[in-house]
Amino acid sequence: MKKKIKTTEAIFPMPVLLIATYNEDGSVNVMNAAWGMMINRDVIALNLTETHKTVENIKARKAFTVSIADASHVKEADYFGMVSGNHEPQKFAKSGLTAVHSEIVDAPVIEELPICMECEFIEYQGDTYGCGVVGKIVEVLASEEVMSGDNVDISLLNAIAFDPYTHGYYKVSERVGNAFHDGLGLK
Repeated sequence: MKKKIKTTEAIFPMPVLLIATYNEDGSVNVMNAAWGMMINRDVIALNLTETHKTVENIKARKAFTVSIADASHVKEADYFGMVSGNHEPQKFAKSGLTAVHSEIVDAPVIEELPICMECEFIEYQGDTYGCGVVGKIVEVLASEEVMSGDNVDISLLNAIAFDPYTHGYYKVSERVGNAFHDGLGLK
């Protein structure tokens, strides 16, 4: 029997995405966003409100990067979700992480994080059911430490997911099946 619960944020796992932009003074700003998804093979949507400093920066620079948070950087990822760039302009500097300028877009690449998607801003959808920031992924960078040949090895990535039920972070690392294959026996 199922029991009614008091949450509507019930999708798990939710990715822990770190969105990096440049402030107007050129300093780095990063926020934690669990409300993000792919809406096409090279298009990402981030459900962010316009009150975020990050959205202001994205609109001004027409670019941003999205890094997948990993288990080694839970503390920093959580910090980026707790502190607003509107109130703490040096929050990235306080994290101790480092960034370099993307070679493709006008946004920072966080060196310590294993996967980074470099994105061009497409549009902001702010109506009632708009998805917020929409961007085109123009380049994906992966650290060699998480690669197996030419592919990312998720078991090496140690990506983290946000748990909306208890506000925890969980490591995503074990393969349990093969997409587009395991269900063939039911056809």
